[in-house]
Amino acid sequence: MNKIDLLEKYIIEISEPQISFKRNAPLSEYCSFGIGGKADIIIWPDSVKSLKLIIDYLQLNDIRYDIFGNASNVLFDDSGFSGAIIFTTKMNKVEVFPETDMIIAECGVSLTHLSNVALNNNLSGLEFAYGIPGSLGGAVFMNAGAYGGQISDVLSSSTFLSRNGNIFEIDYDCHFFDYRKSVFQNNNSIILSSVFKLNKGSYSSIKEIMLHNMSERKKKQPLEYPSAGSVFKRYPGYYTGKIIEELGLKGFSVGGAMVSEKHAGFIINYDNASAADVMKLIEIIKAKVKDKYNISIEQEILYIPN
Repeated sequence: MNKIDLLEKYIIEISEPQISFKRNAPLSEYCSFGIGGKADIIIWPDSVKSLKLIIDYLQLNDIRYDIFGNASNVLFDDSGFSGAIIFTTKMNKVEVFPETDMIIAECGVSLTHLSNVALNNNLSGLEFAYGIPGSLGGAVFMNAGAYGGQISDVLSSSTFLSRNGNIFEIDYDCHFFDYRKSVFQNNNSIILSSVFKLNKGSYSSIKEIMLHNMSERKKKQPLEYPSAGSVFKRYPGYYTGKIIEELGLKGFSVGGAMVSEKHAGFIINYDNASAADVMKLIEIIKAKVKDKYNISIEQEILYIPN
């Protein structure tokens, strides 16, 4: 048996905790872009214990792996992934502590669900997260934000699993947050959970802000098409979507990938786009922006090679 066969056998033999998996599964079905070939195996652990068991096995047996939540800002390669992909979406527990206005949430919980939990407990601070398609882990990893708010505004601490198998907790200062950046982009660790310090508010006021943000999102973003959100980070002093629009690239396409006609900061999968289509379109945009404005814009979505 090969390494993946032995991994499957190992997972089946684990009776507690339960771990779901699929062999030769298309990654296009598990990411917001709807693009990507088959992974050798996809695994869904449901707890820190099961995640650690899987990672320990993968490392011990030298099996390549990568970890994602909702994969909402990810572009998987057309030829898939050689190794194991782990999705944390079953690690989605949320605890509320109303006496201290705090919430503890696991890495796989969706930001929309998290913001709804805050709403239902009359806690304000996560309204900006409503409608963001990502999971908590990914949001902390990249300090996700929208509509004047970002994760770093409300996060108090995080727990993470280091690649050598140890679990640590760090406070706010150790996250080294910046625009779309955190320490986790450099230390190769896995975010397990985070603590949020919120403020008491009224249900109606919080709900009003959330609905307003969602209305703006629907008006301005191409939610009717598969995408991975904003393709590029904002360059200091520029709105990237605006300069792409000024270059006349709205509606410009390569294969089945197109610059959204609604928001030029988005590339949409409008006609069975391949990862190659998307990457070629990204390079064209970068080159045109460099030529016109003499600036180098940085890609925000993550490309995962085979």
